[in-house]
Amino acid sequence: MSLGRTYAVALLGLTGSIVEVEADISSGLPKIVLVGLPDAALNEARERVRAAAANSGCSIAGHKITIALSPAALPKQGSGFDLAIAIASLVATGDIPAESASRVVHLGELGLDGRLRPVFGILPAVLGAVRAGMTTVMVPTGNAAEAEFVPGARIIPVASLRDAAIWHGVDLEPREVEAILPKPGVIAPAEDVTALDLADVIGNESAIDALQVAAAGGHHMFLLGPPGAGKTMLAARLPGLLPDLTAEQSLEVSSIQSLSGRVLGDALVTRPPLENPHHTATAAAMIGGGSGVIRPGAAARASDGVLFLDEAPEFRSSVLDSLRQPLESGLISIHRANAVAHYPGRFQLVMAANPCPCGQYGAGDQECTCPPSARRRYLARISGPLLDRIDIQLGVQRVTAAQLRMVGDRPQVTTAAARSRVEAARALAADRLKQTPWVTNSQVPGSWLRTGPAALGRPVTAVLDRALERGGITMRGYDRVIRVAWSISDLDGSGSPTADHVGRALYFRKGI
Repeated sequence: MSLGRTYAVALLGLTGSIVEVEADISSGLPKIVLVGLPDAALNEARERVRAAAANSGCSIAGHKITIALSPAALPKQGSGFDLAIAIASLVATGDIPAESASRVVHLGELGLDGRLRPVFGILPAVLGAVRAGMTTVMVPTGNAAEAEFVPGARIIPVASLRDAAIWHGVDLEPREVEAILPKPGVIAPAEDVTALDLADVIGNESAIDALQVAAAGGHHMFLLGPPGAGKTMLAARLPGLLPDLTAEQSLEVSSIQSLSGRVLGDALVTRPPLENPHHTATAAAMIGGGSGVIRPGAAARASDGVLFLDEAPEFRSSVLDSLRQPLESGLISIHRANAVAHYPGRFQLVMAANPCPCGQYGAGDQECTCPPSARRRYLARISGPLLDRIDIQLGVQRVTAAQLRMVGDRPQVTTAAARSRVEAARALAADRLKQTPWVTNSQVPGSWLRTGPAALGRPVTAVLDRALERGGITMRGYDRVIRVAWSISDLDGSGSPTADHVGRALYFRKGI
């Protein structure tokens, strides 16, 4: 009897945990027994591994092999454990040296012919292995380019189980096989917004100004206006105003894309993503979930970018309200009976809505056919607590003929120029907050804004104090107006907000 051991990685959310894969050969009828909380897909590895080993020239038939996945209480899903199970079994049979297998993490799905198929989530899996101190990782050739993005990892790409066995020292004749390349998963590729320019937006100067303020401070937005007013056009251009992702953000966003089944190509994601889910999306599609593998939803895929909800009142109220907790904490937690998965939720929420079901209320010459009660019910689908978490709430009107004729007379704000302003504003905020755990104005807690070193004087906040006394805003709204005022001040290059900045921020808060 003999024992073989190697390692794999189990993913729970974006967290990768090292799993010890042990194989024990004992007397009994030939079969493979798998223990350690495997799911259905992982249980099927028994037949895949047996056939792949036989077709690779290193058969494990004729043995009773018990495979243990430790820690046993950790849920394990998917087919990415196939290679580790096969290697541990070959160590147990004496074909592969134990020392060689024990220092390598093995990831990949086996085909019946022995070829290795790419798996989703290879980037966070390799990242988890490196963080656990296991720097040598064997992956399918189709995943090699993605795995190489992890700094400090030594990646060993193999096209088949036979190649993996040869690398570990098994005396086999090499066979040339065609590597299996990754295919896109069920999630569509992220929308490319690099070609969209802010100069395409005509009129709506207040909305363009608000868009730059939102980008400078990382603020959430709500745009209310009739169809054709440009709400979708404005929201689609917000990611272009945001600075490039930092190295840490790039790795995190790319890991989420990898886990979602998107093919990364030859580089990490460097620009903030844009997610635009349809209004029929469920809470699981928005936040994440699944009956087996817990996959990230649209909100997690929009982390460090923009989550745009067009026709927001058409979403189910439960779906909209599921965003309230991530908006406050910046973290998405998905609870299941045997596990809790965490995903980042630091996205900028942009919601757009028509003023009524027919969309023509307040649209100039167009006549609205909706009674007042229908208009109230329509907008009431967006709950007050959710709206209270939105920093900028602005009305958007249709472009008039006069504005259209004046296009050539006024210089249009380009995306490049606006992004330059935003980057300068964020640099000011970062310098001011360098001794704190926060980076952007939207992250700063209200208590620090009101009583900390950046507290504003009474003359500056007088208009805001009166609005609070009259009940026009809540205490949360009060703090959010101050955050927006700081972002306006940073865009203007001022050292501190003035009364005018606070007044503009209050307008952005109550401008619908």
